[in-house]
Amino acid sequence: MKKWLLIVMMAAFLAGCGSAAEKSEFWKHPTMYKNWDHMGFSWSGYKETNTADVEMTQEQNWWGIPNNAK
Repeated sequence: MKKWLLIVMMAAFLAGCGSAAEKSEFWKHPTMYKNWDHMGFSWSGYKETNTADVEMTQEQNWWGIPNNAK
């Protein structure tokens, strides 16, 4: 019985992950990063962002789902 419960929970988890990936359109893109600037920014480690960084990300469309698209 415990095995079946575990299987059902894993199936629900995987279905949820699949629907989240579909909404994010992750699989429609050939790469994880939008461009080399995006990859460099992501790989450079944690740093404080400023207004120029935010404007750059918006100009280059790094983010797939806008906050107001709920």
